[in-house]
Amino acid sequence: MRQALHELTIETRGKGLVMITRPVLEWVADQGIETGLLTLWCRHTSASLTVQENADPSVRTDIERYFEHIAPEAPGRYVHDDEGPDDMPAHLRTMLTNTQLTIPVADGQPVLGMWQGLYLFEHRRRPHRRQVVLHLLGE
Repeated sequence: MRQALHELTIETRGKGLVMITRPVLEWVADQGIETGLLTLWCRHTSASLTVQENADPSVRTDIERYFEHIAPEAPGRYVHDDEGPDDMPAHLRTMLTNTQLTIPVADGQPVLGMWQGLYLFEHRRRPHRRQVVLHLLGE
């Protein structure tokens, strides 16, 4: 059994889904582990990870609009607003999504469906530099 650890730095442009599939696939392929388990961990409380459709961009648009609806920026609505009106909604959106993904690896690649992509979901308005830790365990 072998394991490998890596940290991806993802530059965001503000709120929205940022595709991270390619750098994850490339890193896993470089590790030479044929069968195993990949864990992705987002080191933030105002950004998250998701597996979502990667073919039709309107899916991402609808997801982003949905999260604006269920956790809106509304001055006076939240007690915690130390970093502005998008602060607490970002924390709520992170709670409702994932900060960790676990994906099986077979034949040296994460086992993703035909239309599945890996995304970092930025919940803050301004651009950020986000870290996603990748841990691969297998043989």
